[in-house]
Amino acid sequence: MVKLLDADEVLSLQEKASRGGVLAALHRHRLATDERRKLNALAQERETEAHAASGDDWRQPLKMTPRGLAGAGGGRQGLVGSMPEWRGTTVQVAGLWPWAVGAGAPIVGTPLGSHLVTGGPVCFDPLNWFARGNFLSNPSAFVLGLPGYGKSTLTRKIVIGSIAQGVTPLVLGDMKPDYRRLVELHGGQVINLGRGKGKLNPLAVGALGSILPELKGHPALHQQVSQLVRGRQVTMMSALVELVRGARIADFEETLLSTALEVLYSERGHTAENPPLIRDLLELLLEANPHADLVDDAGCDSVDEYVATVKPLRRAINAILRGPFGEVFDGHTTTPINVEAEAVCVDVSDIAQGDAKLKAAVMLTCWSDGFGAMEAAHLLHDAGLGPQRYFLAVLDELWQVLGAGVGMVDRTDEITRLNRSMGTGLLMITHTVKDLESLKDQADATKAVGFIERAGALIVGALPLTEMKRLNEIKPFTAREVAEVTSWSSQA
Repeated sequence: MVKLLDADEVLSLQEKASRGGVLAALHRHRLATDERRKLNALAQERETEAHAASGDDWRQPLKMTPRGLAGAGGGRQGLVGSMPEWRGTTVQVAGLWPWAVGAGAPIVGTPLGSHLVTGGPVCFDPLNWFARGNFLSNPSAFVLGLPGYGKSTLTRKIVIGSIAQGVTPLVLGDMKPDYRRLVELHGGQVINLGRGKGKLNPLAVGALGSILPELKGHPALHQQVSQLVRGRQVTMMSALVELVRGARIADFEETLLSTALEVLYSERGHTAENPPLIRDLLELLLEANPHADLVDDAGCDSVDEYVATVKPLRRAINAILRGPFGEVFDGHTTTPINVEAEAVCVDVSDIAQGDAKLKAAVMLTCWSDGFGAMEAAHLLHDAGLGPQRYFLAVLDELWQVLGAGVGMVDRTDEITRLNRSMGTGLLMITHTVKDLESLKDQADATKAVGFIERAGALIVGALPLTEMKRLNEIKPFTAREVAEVTSWSSQA
């Protein structure tokens, strides 16, 4: 029963309303509402008395609204619940009238859970929302959330859904591990890397280099792949040098690396089946009679000047071989990535937490190897030498690579940059925006935040208010969305 204002309450509100100010409008609204309620109650009372006088067995009907009957016992509700829904094939439900009702969210992609408001199904994965739904401008998603609140669980759901749809997920650097068991249960490939485990040759470029012999009958494509291989080799060696130094590599040093690799392939007998090792590269730079092309690239007029100029680069490469990196990178790749597997997981969990640079170097090399394998599969399809394949690349703990040293953001961007037509989805995962903004180099921090801006989709969960305020500057959120996301976190 709605409570009506008595005479004293009416006088009090009239006095407050007459004073003006911010609350005057509220007091006037309460007085007007009470007046309407009293008029409605009086009308109902008179109508009831009239029917009672006539002797009819009558009661006041409730008013029907779009959300149910309004009034005592009417059951009016703020949200109309969705009808129970069952799914089946045409054969299973033949002869039944389905009473189809449109869903509040698009049912395209991997089922992830129920909508928080409507209770309807929520489906998502980058490839389906890009290719089938046309909801995204590119097939990528950036996932943000505090540790322990379900980022890996969400990613595992998307990985399982991708396997079911014929997409090959590649978890390129599983640190905990979160995905190894899942991949094993689905009959996928697990690769172990770390101290005393398998080796990974940064100059092999995985499957991308191995397909060169198959492309000899396609000269244009062979040339394209050769250039891709050389670009990835130079990018990986530059990244390893920058990790060892803690500073960016010089532009002429990148040119030296490219020329040295060209010499190793054209004059020293290395092929796609027998790629050079890092020590082969170092030996070439250490030769007493250096190659004329190397001297020219270094901009030197004499051998002595060349030796002095390349010494910092030789020291960095030697540090890679003799330091902790050598246990992983000094040798041919033990287990190449198999793109025909149901799924692939590269397990790097055996690398100690304290080996931050080694872990970053291994993960960056895994990413290069994985993206090279995906490129190889697509190029074989283009040449008519293989089936069309679709991939989902998972880059977890992104912050550990980006924060390992100056220039890692650029290297990550070079390695992971995708062509929209490649049939490859991308999941990038980290904890907070602060992980990206706290990079030592301001230019790197700005570029890292750009990863979020360029992502086709942004998935957030369990972030504190300070993070949501910063994120709101990159991708706008409503006040209600901010309140919902921050309510999931125990942090203020």
